[in-house]
Amino acid sequence: MSSVAPARIRHAVVLAHPDPNSFNATIARAYCQAVQAAGQEAILRDLYDMHFDPVLKNEERPRRKPFSPSLDVRAELDILRDTNVVTFIFPIWFGMPPAMLVGYIDRVLGAGTTVRQVQDSSAEGPLGKGHLCAITTSGASADWLEAQGQTEALRELAGTYLFRAFAMRSSEALHIGDVVEGASIAFVEDNLQRVRNRATSISARVAEELYGTPLPPQMGDGS
Repeated sequence: MSSVAPARIRHAVVLAHPDPNSFNATIARAYCQAVQAAGQEAILRDLYDMHFDPVLKNEERPRRKPFSPSLDVRAELDILRDTNVVTFIFPIWFGMPPAMLVGYIDRVLGAGTTVRQVQDSSAEGPLGKGHLCAITTSGASADWLEAQGQTEALRELAGTYLFRAFAMRSSEALHIGDVVEGASIAFVEDNLQRVRNRATSISARVAEELYGTPLPPQMGDGS
């Protein structure tokens, strides 16, 4: 039997909210803690705290000549190439994700990818065959969003389209509505538990897919 330890499963958690004390930031911390409790690695990419530049540069657009991303994009690509799961956490503003997140998708996930590759299903983003999760929040209720057609639109944008465009293995979404100031402690904790459960479920599924056990390989045999 090989003595080489299996690679640790890694989650990149991409947070797009300007307030470090927001419910979204709390969600990101809860997700990371649940992943770590499962024996896996969570790397938080707080886009606002990083002062990530969301503006796509003309020279970064895919051309016929070799693509050469900027240094900040290269740093993100280096992280994502060794990542099994990418989880986006963001609020819904005016029916759309924050411009910061859209810019991250433009510059990082879409780095060097042409429209033709997306249409031909031949694009392979930095995650390759990784997994995608989107956790979103809104001040509106889930019922109101559903009535406006926003729920399905967000699911398609944040999950299905990116999942198919970049040849990912799976995608899933969790939305939390009625997020307003003065929300009760019970509301907050109930929804944070939903986040923890989702993180734990994803962690177990990826571990079983890679190693045949929902536990880290060094823990799965009880040793």
